Amino acid sequence: MSESADIRRAAMNLLARREHSRQELFEKLQRRFSQELVDPELDRLADENLQSDERFTESFIRSRLARYQGPARIRGELRQRGVQEALYERVLSGIPVDWFALLAELNQRKFAGAPAANAAEKARRIRFFQYRGFSFDQISSLMD
Repeated sequence: MSESADIRRAAMNLLARREHSRQELFEKLQRRFSQELVDPELDRLADENLQSDERFTESFIRSRLARYQGPARIRGELRQRGVQEALYERVLSGIPVDWFALLAELNQRKFAGAPAANAAEKARRIRFFQYRGFSFDQISSLMD
């Protein structure tokens, strides 16, 4: 069997489990195959709509919203996965998200909606929400 067919089979096995960005597939496939052979095969998969960065981005954003992650964290993780900024901004703007409501729900789940007992507890919560990717404006509106 040709190496091109092996690359395609490996890529299809990865895509059968979950959507992958082009960069993720490239990084995983180049460990086993040469870069010169991986690139054209990834182009073919994209042309056949078997791999789509847009589909990956939408799926990724929805999964991160289900985990109560904020916009900064989502953007950072997509950037690490090689998704173009214009693409993830377009997809993110197309998904109706109330970040304040998501943050309030996270606060309810994590802290039972109770106010912070003291300044140290408030600072700990702010760090937690920032790590989750929420902006200081969003956090301060929740804390007030």
